[in-house]
Amino acid sequence: MKIRFTGKAVKDAKSLDLRIQKRIRTKLEWYLTHEDPLVFADTLTHSGLGQYRFRIGDYRVLFDVLGDTLRINRIGHRRDIYR
Repeated sequence: MKIRFTGKAVKDAKSLDLRIQKRIRTKLEWYLTHEDPLVFADTLTHSGLGQYRFRIGDYRVLFDVLGDTLRINRIGHRRDIYR
């Protein structure tokens, strides 16, 4: 599986502390080493932000699955991401 970031997700990631960026990148790479990374994801009830989310500490990564690609839509703190 591959990862693609939307422009908004790139902007979200750049606004985060470098330590948090590294933690998120490392965890996403770890998820992709597994045969089915969706076992670690939760389904979102309102698909306006994406189909799924990964929880990485206090941060959420919202994404869609398009074939063999994870399209990362948004990255943010749990208190702000769903607003």
